[in-house]
Amino acid sequence: MVIVLEVLAVTIPAAMVLLADGVPYTWSIPTALAACAVLPLRRWWPWPVVVACLPALAGGLGWPPAVVALYRVGRTSSVRLMIISVFLTTAFPATLVVVTQQLTVGGILLTYSFSLFMSGAPTALGALIATRQQLTETLAEASRAREAELEAREASARASERARIAREIHDAVGHHATLIAVESAALATTSDSPQVQATAHRLRALAKDALAEMRAALGLLNTEPTQGHEDIPELVARARAAGLTIRLDDKVKELPPSISRAAFRVVQEALTNVTKHAPGAAVQVRLSKVDENVRISVVNGRPMHPPTTEPGGTGLHGLSERVRLVGGTLKTTPRADGSWELEADLPSGAPKVDKGDSTLGGSARNPTNA
Repeated sequence: MVIVLEVLAVTIPAAMVLLADGVPYTWSIPTALAACAVLPLRRWWPWPVVVACLPALAGGLGWPPAVVALYRVGRTSSVRLMIISVFLTTAFPATLVVVTQQLTVGGILLTYSFSLFMSGAPTALGALIATRQQLTETLAEASRAREAELEAREASARASERARIAREIHDAVGHHATLIAVESAALATTSDSPQVQATAHRLRALAKDALAEMRAALGLLNTEPTQGHEDIPELVARARAAGLTIRLDDKVKELPPSISRAAFRVVQEALTNVTKHAPGAAVQVRLSKVDENVRISVVNGRPMHPPTTEPGGTGLHGLSERVRLVGGTLKTTPRADGSWELEADLPSGAPKVDKGDSTLGGSARNPTNA
């Protein structure tokens, strides 16, 4: 498109020169064509091209290339150069006409007025378009700044609302969790039954863990949650104390902190779901390295007792999102013998976030779908 415009900027003035009748001088056409030939240089040196058009203006055929050059001066040059260009292209050809011809006062005024119009109009048009372009860019920049300010205000408002909700959750849930821990400690102190005391101590520990996890999740602690892959044996031990039959096969050594916490949450959610939906079922927890991933497989057998809760829930959906955020996948699969398997693949190195959805198999009747 630029090449086409450049060709037109040269050929149209040259055609106007060649179609002129009554050439004043023998050198008028050559000087005008020479001025047309240097017009492409106006993109880099508009002021010298205007000067190159002066001989053509003296010959009487220089206005077609001069108009093109003056328009470029108006688009790109300073006000000082524009004024000088308009003055030269007005005074030089008009003064030659006045000196070489006997004109009346009215003719002299008309000559200078014509030259001023022919030089001033394209220069003013170029300056107007340049000013409009600058104004458009300024308005666009102001609009972008305004949008960024609005987005920042909205983000600040959302952060403030989240902080307010977090404080309310912490105050309400923390109060009740603290009461549970206190009541459990009192129960352990006043009871003579070793089984009741053990259950009360375990309940108090669970309440304290829940309170600590809630505070960490809400950002009210200075440290991140401490539960990770190394805490899975303790988690399995607590589940066994609660009555589950679990076999743990852990062949994984060290993991990055984020992957370690995700692995702990996968096993924790799976065991919680088994407790709810497959009471009495035997559970096998296996952690192993597969290629560059850590594979966590939790398989539960058929339930020995009726489920304690209705099927369905959102536990696995939240777990699937957590796994996705560290670059892993999660799926649940029913087996022909009535058992279920929850399988998660986590990267063993630094997490690479997968922006796609995690695979979440199974249906509403999946006993591991909390």
